[in-house]
Amino acid sequence: MIALCVTALIKIFIIIAALMTAAAYLVLVERWVAAWVQDRLGPNRAGIPLTNIRLWGLGQPIADGVKLIFKEEFVPGHVDKILYTLAPIATFTAAVLIYAVFPFGSLEWTSDRPPIPLGLVPGFDAGLLFIFAVNGVAVYGVILGGWAGNNKYSLFGALRGAAQLIAYEIPLSLAVLALVLAAGSLRVEDVVAQQAHGGVWNVFLHPLAFIVFFVAVTAEAARLPFDLPETEQELVGGYHTEYSGIRLMMYLVSEFLHMITASFLIVILFLGGWHFWGLTGAEEAAPWPIAVLRVAVLLAKVLAVVFFFMLIRWTWLRFRFDQLLALAWQVMVPWGLAQLVFLAFWLEYVQDDPWSGGWVTAWPMAAVNWGLLVAVWFVTALVAAPHYDNRPRRITLPPRRTVVPEADAAVVPQGPRGA
Repeated sequence: MIALCVTALIKIFIIIAALMTAAAYLVLVERWVAAWVQDRLGPNRAGIPLTNIRLWGLGQPIADGVKLIFKEEFVPGHVDKILYTLAPIATFTAAVLIYAVFPFGSLEWTSDRPPIPLGLVPGFDAGLLFIFAVNGVAVYGVILGGWAGNNKYSLFGALRGAAQLIAYEIPLSLAVLALVLAAGSLRVEDVVAQQAHGGVWNVFLHPLAFIVFFVAVTAEAARLPFDLPETEQELVGGYHTEYSGIRLMMYLVSEFLHMITASFLIVILFLGGWHFWGLTGAEEAAPWPIAVLRVAVLLAKVLAVVFFFMLIRWTWLRFRFDQLLALAWQVMVPWGLAQLVFLAFWLEYVQDDPWSGGWVTAWPMAAVNWGLLVAVWFVTALVAAPHYDNRPRRITLPPRRTVVPEADAAVVPQGPRGA
């Protein structure tokens, strides 16, 4: 029991330390990506404190963190102080707690001892359900923060955030339900194991579910072009307008952790998790060199998805709020339903286990799934009303009236009354 508690505490320390370090330095990477996209110099001055060693700006996260920690903790007098403090705590706790069930593989240390799982809570039977239940707690942090700020911009941002998160929870759940139906389990490890054993990643097998999930999880993370709850042009700062200091830092770190969480979920559910062909094997447990390689493969995939998120932020324009909700209810929800209904029909009447033989048995489902993607895309484009029309239009102008100078008005013949 003591060994189990010590192991859990070590894992918690490693996960939290890794998340905080990753959040700090990925912010620096995002600023570099922004500078690269916009053809300018990024942060490259801050280095080792009290020295002239710059190290390509790697000291910038340290400088930013120290500045926020020691910044004056100003609490406006008009806020609800209890909810004002609880809101960022709830958001930060939910952002960190979700990593408890992420699978990193298992380490086979010796042959006479059972494998050591690298995840914090391995084999959790309702892992996927836990992930999305904890992810839903972020809604409460947004609403509490906007309400406690007692500010119209904060309240508008909270209402936008709640509507956005609730709307995109539905297509997100539909995409995950399709994967649960395919894997026959709510365990995250089973979804990864299914992709590893068959060698067929879900992104190739279920492209429609991948697109629905990617769009929905991007909106859940409130990243551009979906950052409507805090758009600075309209709402100053959104639901955290009244926050500063360490409370604001908790909100900002939580938002960045949501992006990292979205990247982890995309990799685990659709990109094979720790699996890579010819490198990591397919067994659940592996000797320590392969276990380390699996963790490296997983993190490399996550960093690639994070980089893609950064490119999206600095290249796409922000949606309008009505466009955001219309995309969820009119496009993503029907697409998610189409994928779920098709998969249920296929597993019931065509193939009950398409993954047993790898690509040999899975290619018919993959081909039909890609055809389904093209079909729903075509139907959506055909049914949806275009938001712009570049065709020339004929405009009928009213008849031109002759303006008569006042000096000549007396000599102008007047028509009959009412003409």
